[in-house]
Amino acid sequence: MLKNDDIQIRDPFIFPDQKSGKYYLFGSTDKNIWGKGIGFDVYIGTDLENWEGPFPVFRPKTDFYSDENFWAPEVHEYEGRYYMFATFLRKDGYGRGTGILVSDSLLGPFLPHSDGPVTPKEWESLDGTLYIDEAGNPWMVFCHEWVQVGDGEVCAVRLSNDLREAIGNPELLFRASDAPWPTSFQHPKRTSKENYVTDGTYLFKASNGELLMLWASFVDDVYAQGISRSQSGKIAGPWIHDKEAIFQNDGGHGMIFQTFEGDLMLTLHTPNKTPLERPIFIPIIERNGIVKIAE
Repeated sequence: MLKNDDIQIRDPFIFPDQKSGKYYLFGSTDKNIWGKGIGFDVYIGTDLENWEGPFPVFRPKTDFYSDENFWAPEVHEYEGRYYMFATFLRKDGYGRGTGILVSDSLLGPFLPHSDGPVTPKEWESLDGTLYIDEAGNPWMVFCHEWVQVGDGEVCAVRLSNDLREAIGNPELLFRASDAPWPTSFQHPKRTSKENYVTDGTYLFKASNGELLMLWASFVDDVYAQGISRSQSGKIAGPWIHDKEAIFQNDGGHGMIFQTFEGDLMLTLHTPNKTPLERPIFIPIIERNGIVKIAE
């Protein structure tokens, strides 16, 4: 059995499987996620402390559209199957984008479902997540990367009902600088001094019915997590932002899930440095839409 400290992983994502009473831990599991892509693995446990694995759930065939930067797999159950949303760097000279894989089992194998990434080909995009709106329509919320636009964006695009492709053009939900807590940084490859990161979006409903979004950026060059909320309760927003980050101790790209005991848990990776990143699990409390770390 492995402990959390034994598992090098970025962008942790938990699928609590009610059928088996087990947690499935997915994430960016290549030893060097910045280089050649090997695939994605999953770890399985019952208590968020002890894990079996790793078990391979995705290994690309030679004709796969990417062989580099395999990032941030999320697994969602949708109409009886399991869909993996993951970021890949394209082979064809375009940038990163989120593609969709599918499997009949949480253990895979996950196979390509969309024809390449479903984010715009000309965009540098990453970290797509599935959201089903009040009418039952599927959407993907994703980040338009700061490396291309400077001020990182969070966007949403309708998906076809079979999750194979995008419908229409993406809608801009907000920019990183719209929130009060992220800070800008300079980068030697960019002339702009006002660069802001957006990544790792995850949507969830609060107990009062509010639509909330967890996402990551940086505060004084330290990786952090913040919360935004839709004033309309719909994906289009407008989105308003909490004043302070919920976590700003060199950890991010998290998600929120409910344990089998009914408690809310935030998982993220920390520190934000390869190969030291590990998954951590932080109890949180949500009351009337306000999310806080449990004390």
